[in-house]
Parts: sequence; C-alpha cells; structure tokens
Amino acid sequence: MYSIAIDGPAGAGKSTIAKTIAKKLEFIYVDTGAMYRAMALYFIRNNVNPEDEAAINEACKKIHVSISYQDGVQQVLLNDENVTGLIRTEEVGNMASKTSAYQTVRATLLELQRNLAKTADILMDGRDIGTHVLPDADLKIYLTASSAVRAKRRYDELVEKGVTADLGKIEEDIIVRDRQDMEREIAPLKQAEDAVLVDSSDMTIEQVVDTIIGEFEKVK
Repeated sequence: MYSIAIDGPAGAGKSTIAKTIAKKLEFIYVDTGAMYRAMALYFIRNNVNPEDEAAINEACKKIHVSISYQDGVQQVLLNDENVTGLIRTEEVGNMASKTSAYQTVRATLLELQRNLAKTADILMDGRDIGTHVLPDADLKIYLTASSAVRAKRRYDELVEKGVTADLGKIEEDIIVRDRQDMEREIAPLKQAEDAVLVDSSDMTIEQVVDTIIGEFEKVK
C-alpha cells in the first residue's frame, strides 16, 4: 500500500491537485477538510458556539462522519446524510477552521482517516496529514501559494458560480485562517521536515500535478 500526504494552507488548490493525481495513479482520494467541514455544518445547524469547548465536546458525541465513494468520487456523510453539496460555503469553512483546533474534533476523525490508509493506496490532503495523521506516508508534499494568488483563485471560483464576492475580504479571511491553522496548539499547519515544498503561485495545475507525480516516482 502506498500513501501520499499533501498539506498546505487554505486555497492552495490541494483538493483539485489531489483529485487529479489520485485519478492518474488510481489511488483513493481522501479529502480530510471535507470531514472537518461536515462537523462544522453540524455545529452551525445546532447553534454550537465555536468558542465553547465544552459545548463542542458534547456535540462531538452526537456526530458520526463517514465516507463513501460514488463513481470514484468521495461523498461525505454526516450522521448518514450526504452533505457533500452543503459544505463548501465560506461560513462552513470559517467554522471548520475555528473548531478543527479542538482535540475532541480531531480525535473524532483521526481513527477513520488512519484506517482508510490501511485498506488501499490513498492520497490524503489536509493541514496535518504528513506531520500527524500519516507520519509514515511514502511521500509528503507541502503545497502552498501566496495569499494574493489563493484569494484570486477563490474569487474567480465564486464569480464563476454567480456568487458576489469581495476579493479584499477573501484575502483577509485567508490570512486569518492561515494564522489560526498555524498557531493552534493541536496539530498546527506546518511543513513536515521530510516534505517536498511545492509553491504553485506561478504554476498551472498540470505543472503541479506533474511535479508531484515526479516526486512519487522517486519513492516508489
């Protein structure tokens, strides 16, 4: 079994890149961010205050997140409800960033993530895959891009969907989220010592994909 871990900040294109590579290598793609977003959706729906750790811990007891695959595409289930199409809003993303710092939230998902890696060739992306979830991954990538580039990508994505967006506000949110992810006590976002740094600021998706597949060929 091979495992590839891709970490990096919000908006670095991890999911897009990871899905493309997984398809080319015929690996199972695991989007861990989607799992945290599913939990965040539960907190929002149930008016759980992200600052109230006791309330978060209590809510975690009522949450079951699982993953299934339909035609090779990951579906995220929250208490058996498919929420894949509901978890990509800014509100959910911001809630996920705040609540993923809690130990109970991370522990709820950690076992599921590690078990997936034992059953198939997988490519997993997130914030702490190479440093914490899969410390023995065959290849670790730290994928990043400047905050301005990441904000513009997100802005273009929203505009394409017909959503009104404020580029300056998006970049502000990205910078705040980076700080939250990097400064949290539990499993902070950082580059693993043995990870390969890939800065996609001036690269096309194809170039990033080819670069990472090239790195995988070296460790096979």
